[in-house]
Amino acid sequence: MRVIVRFFVAILIAGAGLAVGVVLLAGPVSRLATSSTGGTEGDPLTFQPLAARSVVYARDGSVLATFHEEENRVPVPLDKVPAHVQRAVLDAEDDRYFEHGAIDLRALTRAMVVNVESGGINEGGSTITQQLIKITLLNSKQKASRKVKEAALAIRLESTMTKQQILERYLNAVYLGNHAYGLEAGAETYFNKHVDELDTGEAILLASLIRDPVGADPWKEPDAALRRRDAVIDRMYVLGHLSAEEVGGLKARPLPTPPPAEPVRGSDYFTERVKQALLDDPRLGETPRERFEAVFKGGLTIRTTLDPYMQQQAEQAVTDIVPDTGGEFRAALVSVEPTTGAVRALVGGADFPTAQFDLATQGGRQPGSSFKVFTLMAALESGFTPNDTVLGSAPCAIPDPGSVEGAWMPDNVEGGASGVLSITDATVSSVNCAYARLVKMVGPDKVVDVAKRMGITSPLEPYLSITLGAQDVTPLDMASAYGTLAADGERRAPHFVDQVDDREGNVLVKADTAGTRVLDAQLTRTATQTLTQVVQRGTGRAAAVPDWTVAGKTGSSDLNQNAWFVGYTPTLSTAVWMGSPSGYVSMTNVGGITVYGGTYPARVFQQFMAAALATGPVVEFPPPDPSGGFSQYRGLPNEQRTPSTFYAPSRGAEIAVTDPPPPGFVEESVFPDGPVYVIEDPVPSYEIPELPPRPVFTIPELPNRPRPGRGG
Repeated sequence: MRVIVRFFVAILIAGAGLAVGVVLLAGPVSRLATSSTGGTEGDPLTFQPLAARSVVYARDGSVLATFHEEENRVPVPLDKVPAHVQRAVLDAEDDRYFEHGAIDLRALTRAMVVNVESGGINEGGSTITQQLIKITLLNSKQKASRKVKEAALAIRLESTMTKQQILERYLNAVYLGNHAYGLEAGAETYFNKHVDELDTGEAILLASLIRDPVGADPWKEPDAALRRRDAVIDRMYVLGHLSAEEVGGLKARPLPTPPPAEPVRGSDYFTERVKQALLDDPRLGETPRERFEAVFKGGLTIRTTLDPYMQQQAEQAVTDIVPDTGGEFRAALVSVEPTTGAVRALVGGADFPTAQFDLATQGGRQPGSSFKVFTLMAALESGFTPNDTVLGSAPCAIPDPGSVEGAWMPDNVEGGASGVLSITDATVSSVNCAYARLVKMVGPDKVVDVAKRMGITSPLEPYLSITLGAQDVTPLDMASAYGTLAADGERRAPHFVDQVDDREGNVLVKADTAGTRVLDAQLTRTATQTLTQVVQRGTGRAAAVPDWTVAGKTGSSDLNQNAWFVGYTPTLSTAVWMGSPSGYVSMTNVGGITVYGGTYPARVFQQFMAAALATGPVVEFPPPDPSGGFSQYRGLPNEQRTPSTFYAPSRGAEIAVTDPPPPGFVEESVFPDGPVYVIEDPVPSYEIPELPPRPVFTIPELPNRPRPGRGG
């Protein structure tokens, strides 16, 4: 008797409260709803767009990754949701949805009876419209005031949207557990399918999760998941939407199991770089928060530059060539398309989940002699030619008044050549002392200027040791800068994203692939001719690619702590670095050898480039114009030179001499009207000046501290 009395009292109170609440609170609640959605009083009730994940695509259209925060959602239109899937959801949550209004009094009564009998809240009477209001505009707290607001807003919503529009929004908004929001994300999460591929049993499982996605999680709470699923199956049988035979078969089906963990991919370093680039791009929002919302909730279509085939070949080359040292030494690789600036492959490490520091874009290290390229280019701009000669003998003491010692004293490492060398031969054999003398004549400030113009973004100081790569740079910068040479002197900033579209298909971001001329084309071609000989007969012979002409340069920093090979063809520029991720550690016994740029790095470059270039036609470098000369950069033009003039680089001028020249002069090159001579400054001019005694200070030794300027 008490139960019956309690039942009728509850109905009377709830019914009266609901009726009065709807009347009295309709105005205030309407203002609350419109203000929360950006409207004004009297406007139709509208919703903000649902958060949607952004999808990242590779160059070939394959999916690389998805970006989302808590809500992994892919909104789909209602006509993409099959009728049997809609039926399962409606039977589970609101089987009379198309028959009643915003509030279903019959369902409220039924729910109240069940709850009174059980003494608790075991069943809800909310319609799908009410549920949509709750999950979109309100919260899930079970309070009378919230239920009244929910009912009032539901009534208002059904006056502004059709039943089909409300259902579509609902099916895309519901949470199904494991970060899946909406039926499409749920289908992918639990069945690795699209929603339009679901069968009846799979649809029922998703529908059963709506009421309690955590407590009935099929992966973590299988018993509860089975009970809830079977309850939905029984409900559909009662409603006449399943036969007895179908019920038995559906209840016998097992629950879905968690998918295997995704394998670690090298492209994870690439996609992380894409993410950071977008979060820094003001075209996606003025503030960091706006950009975050766009990337993780905006449903963007992100088309990147990554070539999956080249990426796979890059990872394979590193795996095949670099010895397994238990993680002590690693290699990084980045490859850029010179004609567009597009980054086609990136190997930033071996295990992104455990080592997210990207050695290709974040790991600035000393590039050694691979930095001589910028001194070579600065020398050409200053009027030198590849045939100009310079002394390469060691030891070499270069006057450096700005230093404490008063002189810089590098040594030769890889290159065995010495004596008087042409700039070409000094480059081919990577003769440090030759380049030390050359940078003294050219000026380190000009080397910095050239490096910056070509694409080095790292901070650089105009020290003499810059010519031997004593200042840190990234593999990305080096590949990009060498790409300027490959593009005939036109600079294109490297980019990872080609285009970004919003969910309506509007273009938000589009890469600028137009080049900016930063180097003279003739001088660039002359530098390339010199660098091709490094690969043909110098320290970079291991980098040669069959059928292709390759230009490049090796590099090894002091004590073999970093080893590089950076090279290019007209279609691809690639930098390979090898060293210790933990710091500056000497590689004196790796795979039984001492590591230089011409060893493992050159071999990684060769294997990768041979595979990457095999898919396209062979393209040759354009040769420099033989009638060009260097008249705009130095002294007298070729046609005005006579045997009685020569260019003295150390003096920066044309100087008259007799023919034959006096002792100490060496032949530079031969012009149509006779030879031109240069003088080599005698070695004594580079002797270290005697310094007064200095006090001795004890400096604590630092581990792994790089010593500048070894080159190699």
